[in-house]
Amino acid sequence: MTTKILISRRSIQLLRVLVSGIFLIAGISHLLKIDKTVKRIEMANFGSIAYFFGDPHWLVVLSGMVMITAGFLFLIGYKTKWAAMVLLAVLIPITLTIQVGQISTLGPLFKNIAIIGGLLFFIQNDTENF
Repeated sequence: MTTKILISRRSIQLLRVLVSGIFLIAGISHLLKIDKTVKRIEMANFGSIAYFFGDPHWLVVLSGMVMITAGFLFLIGYKTKWAAMVLLAVLIPITLTIQVGQISTLGPLFKNIAIIGGLLFFIQNDTENF
């Protein structure tokens, strides 16, 4: 049995705009600070995970471009579900590589977990008309 819940259109728009911001800023940062981001990967406890996917330098560039593109689509509400899935696909390996295993920085890990929750909301709910 499915129960309908009424949600304010503005709250959905606000959530989408606020969640998109982290990806736009992170994507720009990846592209402007490639070497610094690669060093973060190399210094992370699970940085070796990145090498499974390829050269970290190119992964940083690619993830930056994807975060900006999908983040912008998510921001404007175009193909929101698909944009959220793409952003989730980028966020999971970043979280596993950089935040997991960094016991001294649990805040960023739980920030990413909260962002994953926001993305899952848009993946599981049809919000295209909002």
